[in-house]
Amino acid sequence: MEKTDIFELHADLCKTLSNPKRLMILALLAKKEMSVGEIAEVIAVPLSNVSQHLSLLKAQSLVQTRKDGQTVHYSLSDRRIIQACTLIRSVLLDKMKERGQIAREIDPRYVVAAV
Repeated sequence: MEKTDIFELHADLCKTLSNPKRLMILALLAKKEMSVGEIAEVIAVPLSNVSQHLSLLKAQSLVQTRKDGQTVHYSLSDRRIIQACTLIRSVLLDKMKERGQIAREIDPRYVVAAV
């Protein structure tokens, strides 16, 4: 069995999370299961772009799918990723307050209650 470096895996996951739209998608999916079309409508991004983002999230096992006829529904595969993202945002907001910076108000659609 090949030894896998946990830091390489961590870095790959962080690369996937480095896009604001993908973070928005995860925040939406933390609230409920959604189709590509529903996600595209909320984040105002073309369907093809949303599909690409979801493909990357699925490759990292961050989302899972459920097919209902022709519609594919996406959901989080592990809620702990939301806990991690929320913790990081909390640290960033604290740092901004320390520096006297004001964070732009977060759209309530992307706010996830503490998990």
